[in-house]
Amino acid sequence: MDLLKQITDSKASNQAFTATIDYDGQRLTLPDLRLIYWCGGNPFHHHQDLHRLTRAWQRPETVVVHEAWWNTTAKLADIVLPVATSLERDDFAAGFSDPHLLAMPKVREPAGEARTDHQIFAALAARLGYEREFTQERSEIEWVRHLYAQMRANLGDDAGLPDFDDFWQRACGVELPALSGPFPGSFEALRSDPQRFPLTTPSGRIEIFSEEIDSFGYDDCAGHPTWFEPVEWLRADLADRFPLHLISNQPASRLHSQYDNGGHSLKSKIHGREPVTINPQDAASRSIENGMIVRVFNDRGSCLAGAILSEAVMPGVIQLSTGAWWDPAQPGRSGTLDRHGNPNTLTGDRGCSRLSQGPSAHSALVDVEVYDGPVEEVLAFTPPHLEH
Repeated sequence: MDLLKQITDSKASNQAFTATIDYDGQRLTLPDLRLIYWCGGNPFHHHQDLHRLTRAWQRPETVVVHEAWWNTTAKLADIVLPVATSLERDDFAAGFSDPHLLAMPKVREPAGEARTDHQIFAALAARLGYEREFTQERSEIEWVRHLYAQMRANLGDDAGLPDFDDFWQRACGVELPALSGPFPGSFEALRSDPQRFPLTTPSGRIEIFSEEIDSFGYDDCAGHPTWFEPVEWLRADLADRFPLHLISNQPASRLHSQYDNGGHSLKSKIHGREPVTINPQDAASRSIENGMIVRVFNDRGSCLAGAILSEAVMPGVIQLSTGAWWDPAQPGRSGTLDRHGNPNTLTGDRGCSRLSQGPSAHSALVDVEVYDGPVEEVLAFTPPHLEH
């Protein structure tokens, strides 16, 4: 039975929702979620089937989100707590294997009634009687000082890190000590000392055949490297109806969906829509000209986009970047037209195997046509009307 049908049926009858999935050799029972509290990230950017997510999003009784922007996640939440941006809170940053540590002092106070994540959680903890346990009687900047002091102590005097006040004034950050020897988990480390730096496989070595994975008996993930025909590709029967293979890459005009409402991303739009690149041969057979508004569609959904004709994509392939803020013509209704050009109205939510349940990106068939319907304004960035 389809998982979402189970959700819908159980909600309609007010029964507890139960479903199971295969994952990593186990059979997992999914929780019956009645409340979602979302802090950080944007599920309506990450999910590969926005109409399916919209249906599932109806199941919880309450959705609470921390958001700085009026995006789809905020629009479909019951409670939106306005949260400070990274420019409105004190923090420091370092990436995995990054050679530098950067101070991030706030440049302004949060706008309006926005608060930092820490302030929101501290206030909630106080209402529940756990404020002291949560804050440990430290303010935000005191937590930043504390965490920096911990790291400085762990690295030792040889790292040569300055005290916090000196670090906090350095606009270019401080350089972290270089790792000595091979990086743990790398093939270089494995070659240098297999006993000291084993891989996380059962044998500690590179495994071409895995007895453990093979023992799971998964028909979509064998114990050795195997080619499986994609569900959607140009040699599938479905290509008779949807003869174009959609590539939904990361955008050049923004980071994922971040700052899609910013000037740099907006300049890349065509008539306010995300650009879709089409080979001139495919465009000619569909009477599509450069700069036209087109409709990209399949059985899962449809979206509008602005056509760019280019030999950069081969015949039979179109390219539509991820990250355009979803702008459904009828919000909350599954299957409705997206006015803005979000490819996740077209891609499928299929785990790549029962072993990993990972996303199966770049496996979607679509078709494109000239859009001759009413050209409605894109409302993805329009703020709400608030009554005081």
